[in-house]
Amino acid sequence: MRAIRVASAALLGMAALSFSAPAAVAKDTDITPFGFSVLPSTVAAGGQVALLLERNHGGCRGSATVTSAALDTVIIPPHRSYATAVVDWDARPGSVHRVTFTCDGVSGSTSVTIAGGRPDGPTPVPLHPDRGVHAGGGGSIAEFDLKELGMGAALITGSIGAAYYFSRRRAGEDEA
Repeated sequence: MRAIRVASAALLGMAALSFSAPAAVAKDTDITPFGFSVLPSTVAAGGQVALLLERNHGGCRGSATVTSAALDTVIIPPHRSYATAVVDWDARPGSVHRVTFTCDGVSGSTSVTIAGGRPDGPTPVPLHPDRGVHAGGGGSIAEFDLKELGMGAALITGSIGAAYYFSRRRAGEDEA
């Protein structure tokens, strides 16, 4: 009878561990040696977007090509970290378009959503070329969040401890 309780506690702990692992690694599925983004990510047809390229640690040494069905093809030269593009006027409101960044034979993509309505004038682009691109930690620790890891470890440890406590407590009740 005790073996069943221990096995149940172990199974509960393993289930908690296996359910927490996918959430920890599912933050970013498009991994490239360079970072990229489109700002703003939602824009009206005819609006202007900034195509940002993060050239950290030599991840993109050459020219970068940006392609999308909603934008003209844009080339970002090796000495630049951004370019601007105008969204096609005939882009359908509510549609989502893939924007692909290709550099040194590696591609990564993000999306841009077409908002309803038409802009009155050029869309202001939140860009500060004199300060460069907001580059994160880069590499393997860019998305490392100590609070999330600590909370996950505490939850798993707590569930295993509770299962062990209750299995020991019931074992004592059976013998009495």
